[in-house]
Amino acid sequence: MRIDVLTLFPEMFDGVFSSSILGKARDKGIVALNTVNFRDYSNNKHNTVDDYPYGGGGGMVLKPEPIFAAVENLPIHQEDGQDPVKPRVILMCPQGETFTQKKAEELSNEQHLVFICGHYEGYDERIRQYLVTDELSIGDYVLTGGELPAMVVIDTVVRLLPGVLGNEMSAVTDSFSTGLLEYPHYTRPAKFRDWDVPEMLLSGHHENVKRWRRKESLFRTLERRPDLLEGRELSKEEKAWVVEWKGRKQEE
Repeated sequence: MRIDVLTLFPEMFDGVFSSSILGKARDKGIVALNTVNFRDYSNNKHNTVDDYPYGGGGGMVLKPEPIFAAVENLPIHQEDGQDPVKPRVILMCPQGETFTQKKAEELSNEQHLVFICGHYEGYDERIRQYLVTDELSIGDYVLTGGELPAMVVIDTVVRLLPGVLGNEMSAVTDSFSTGLLEYPHYTRPAKFRDWDVPEMLLSGHHENVKRWRRKESLFRTLERRPDLLEGRELSKEEKAWVVEWKGRKQEE
């Protein structure tokens, strides 16, 4: 996969792209991570990329010319023997679709992603209309720019690529990947300050452990994010677990 990030602050990505999972994925050649300062594509002597909004109002608006030029001048991503790949061009903005694990899984199947990180009051609407393919938001709040949201999305997507994680099952069992929150985790020591690891996890019975994890995953979702279960078709066993959980709550 190739990922290009259009930003006025490329230095913000230096540490992120060279550290931890992203750094390892880059070193392995699984993903190419690049930044482009779209100020370099400004078409005026002052290198400005923003201007006052038509119709008046506060704030400045990002001009279309430098952003279009920056995207159109990106190297074409092409796998051996395959046709050139048209990138998904993603605009990070508060108005966009809320980013989810499902969206991350969708984007992880692409070969070329381009992220546009804005600043100031907003974007010229023609960028939205004629250049981008997706608009994404990481939550109902406003940040200074699109760089931090882009980092979040890129990290989430890259860790899903084959060969990135040491254990391929890690991404499969993550919270939200199964539609439920992840089950509790424990490690050594088995007893810490009078708090014991559940006996089931020490039993060595793999099927029973899997069943315990599914049950605890459902319980945790009922407790913390019951909205995730809306519209979900539960199995007969899961329905019985829901009844068990409700009974526990009534006793508390």
